[in-house]
Amino acid sequence: MTKVLAVLEQRDGALRVVSHEVATGARRLAGSTGTVDALVLAAGAVNGLDRLGGFGVDAVRLRTHPAFGRYAPEGAARVVRTAVQGEGYDAVLFAATASGRDLAPRVAAQLGLPLAADVIDVGLEGEQVVVRRPVFAGKAVLTLAVSARPALVSLRPSVFTPVERPRAGAVDMAAAEGVEDGGRVVVRELKPAPAGTLDVAEASIVVSGGRGLKEPANFALVEALARALGRGAAVGASRAVVDAGWRPHAEQVGQTGKTVSPTLYVAIGISGAVQHLAGMRSSKVIVAINRDRDAPIFKIADYGIVGDLFEVVPALTAALTTLAR
Repeated sequence: MTKVLAVLEQRDGALRVVSHEVATGARRLAGSTGTVDALVLAAGAVNGLDRLGGFGVDAVRLRTHPAFGRYAPEGAARVVRTAVQGEGYDAVLFAATASGRDLAPRVAAQLGLPLAADVIDVGLEGEQVVVRRPVFAGKAVLTLAVSARPALVSLRPSVFTPVERPRAGAVDMAAAEGVEDGGRVVVRELKPAPAGTLDVAEASIVVSGGRGLKEPANFALVEALARALGRGAAVGASRAVVDAGWRPHAEQVGQTGKTVSPTLYVAIGISGAVQHLAGMRSSKVIVAINRDRDAPIFKIADYGIVGDLFEVVPALTAALTTLAR
């Protein structure tokens, strides 16, 4: 494929981890001879752009506007659309993050093109872009051939392992054109997670709790196990406990929460409703702890422990803590 555009994300002047995954997917499509351009929208300079060449990016285009300090959907869509129309790209890749799920359809609508969203694999068959995406809440995987040009694709976070393929990566910084005030939709405030809290969608290890914990105070068991597993671990939750007010929505894993694909997913007291499985079944290794041996979570778990979580989890935490000493 001749030319691919990777639309990357930044937050507070720092490139997000998922951007390396999108760059990797773009280089996969472009092959060794094609060109990968990266487009980043921000209010000013962004840390990490100089490293993009290491992930296969030939050129980085940083387009700045004060409105891009936060997500400005209408302004961002106009800038991306202009870039796509002016450069003749064969494919455009987005991240299927919260903002990417909003931006990519806007761009697709303005271009009058289809969008292959939330894909877990992307490649070429001849010159045809072929993607795979989960359907029916993750019960099946659909293979799609995208015939439109450019092919618009959004990649599920934490699925594509960043691969370093050093290229030039020269950075071109310029003011975004055609953006006056960012548009009618304005993001007034972003509420960050507490300092030191890892985003569940970006964590390499996720320890999630469900209704089996019986009350919110017992999430201390989940938090303790996450700490014992190391700095790359984050705490997640099922929809039932989030709806009950036990945990914040930012921790919710599932079809109506966040989709995660960590190296290790530990489900504690979670039965495994289909909506929850849709958000975590692509995890590399799944460990389930539940006293109900017939819980659906065991059907997809790599390792299952049938037992009382109030006995199993403290014992597991103690063992991991001992090993870490």
